[in-house]
Parts: sequence; C-alpha cells; structure tokens
Amino acid sequence: MTDGPAPTDSGMDHCLPSGRQYEISSGRQKVLLTEVGGALRDYQLDGRPLLDGYGPDEMCTGARGQSLIPWPNRIRGGSYAWDGQRLQLDLSEPDKGGAIHGLTRWRNWEIVAQEADAVSLACTLHACQGWPWVLDCRLDYRLDDGGLTVRTTVTNRSPDPCPYGTGAHPYLSPGAGAGVIDGRLVQVPAGTYMPVDWQGIPTGRERVDGSRYDLRELQQLGDRHIDVAYTDLIRDVDGRARVRLLHPDRAGGVELWVDGSYPYLEIFTGDTLPQPDRRRTGLGVEPMTCGPDAFNSGEGLIILHPGESHTGEWGIRPL
Repeated sequence: MTDGPAPTDSGMDHCLPSGRQYEISSGRQKVLLTEVGGALRDYQLDGRPLLDGYGPDEMCTGARGQSLIPWPNRIRGGSYAWDGQRLQLDLSEPDKGGAIHGLTRWRNWEIVAQEADAVSLACTLHACQGWPWVLDCRLDYRLDDGGLTVRTTVTNRSPDPCPYGTGAHPYLSPGAGAGVIDGRLVQVPAGTYMPVDWQGIPTGRERVDGSRYDLRELQQLGDRHIDVAYTDLIRDVDGRARVRLLHPDRAGGVELWVDGSYPYLEIFTGDTLPQPDRRRTGLGVEPMTCGPDAFNSGEGLIILHPGESHTGEWGIRPL
C-alpha cells in the first residue's frame, strides 16, 4: 500500500454528514467507505447493491456498516465493574437505558494507506466517560475475486489491561427494488440463540431446535422478527461460518462470513428501526467477538493487556 491521502477525496467531502468518501474497486465490484466511523456505506456488483446502506448525503442510521469498538451490542445501564471500580458510560440508547455499539462509530477515521482495491483507516480512541483507556484502531478493507475482506486490529496503548470486544453492523441487501426481506431465503449456521429482555440483554441460552430462530437450513425468512445473538456457529472446513441471503430461486444473493475470532452473530430483521421505511429492507448480520453485555456477563470477553493487539476478519461475498 502507498501512504498519503486518498485520491477519491474531493476536498469538500468533509462537509457531508459522514465526512470524506472513499472508493475502492476490483473488476465488477465497488465499495464506498466513510470518514465518520470508518463505515462501509455501500458495496455493489455491476451496480447491484449487496448492502442496504445509505447515500453520501445521508447520516448513517441503524449503525449501517459501522464498526463497533470497544464493544458490540449493548451494556446494561452503560455500567460495568472493572478492577474494583464501577464505571459509567454515557447512555447512547436512552430508551433502553443502555450503552450501545461502542465508542468509535462517530469518530473521524483517517486514511493511512490506499490502493485501487484496498484502503486502511485508523482512529485513536482516547479516554472518555466510563472508558479510561487508549486504543489504537485500524480497519483494513480489501477487494479481490472472492469479495470484500475486513480486518479489524486494535492495540491497547494504556498501562493497564482493559476489557474489549468488537463487531460490525452491515445490512445484507435483498437486491435493488426487492422491497422487504420476507421473501428471501436465509441461512444462519448456528445451534444456539440468546433470548433477551426488554433492554435487549440476554437472559440465557436456548437451542434453536424447533424454534423460529432455527435457520440452520436455507429457508424463507417469512415474517419472523429477529433481534438476537446466535452462537455455537457451524463452521466450514476453512474455519469460517457463513450467513446467506438468497433470491427465492437461489439464482443469486450475498454471503457474510466470519473467521474464528467471531464466535457470535447478531441477526436483526430491522423491525424496530426508528425509520419506518427502512424496516425489513435489509438483514442486519453483525459479527461479534463477544456476546451482548459482555462487560458484565464475561460472555466471550477479551482482556487486552498493555501493548497487546487483537485482530479479526470477516467479509462479504457476492453469490
């Protein structure tokens, strides 16, 4: 990769709601990224949308395409105990009294390297309310014949260990003009789901067998309302677990995969989005290194020691 500013930066893009816009491409594929949140705003194959994203003149809603650092999903009451102290985060989801999706979603990320088919974005998360550590964060996006790969690397630059988790929040698209996702075929290769209370916090674990959450076999989504985390992922021989959203005739669609660093997947059908016209227009598939409320439950929680880094990869492939 080469250092320096992205050639796609117009010089005025920073005035847009999501800041400067960056484009990478490879063959028939094109990806659009944003300065704000280092977000994956759009991904197209021959002009066909693979993501239910947002336009350059729009503010990101529903966390579309954002990376979630230093925790994915929710923290009950925005409060957690660490090293004998009770820490209180700002309540970014006030209607449920919690903190959601980390602290880097609305930070500006800067380009550190770019090629025609790849870009790297970086952000330093400094200490703030309820978070007394410093993290160096990097997102590497790369396109090739196999689709898009996203690598997230985070390093603890503080003198003390910190709790850590990461995730991402893309919405897979049913295709241009397809309307809602109800008629699409979906496969989620997971044996367990985590039912939640009214705050979106897990109340335990349940096997998917015989439930409406059982999507291990490719099937029509129908009118199922889903907003839960899955785990006990069923992986292919390459160690990846794959979620698929296909056309009813199975002639095309899109796939999201995760490597072994992501043991959890949140599936969200978008029924509670505050924008009625965006409900069920895409399938939220959220790779997560830990479970919801992991800062309290310890479910999959990573402890990053001083100078230690964590890296994970997920990606999207056109079908």
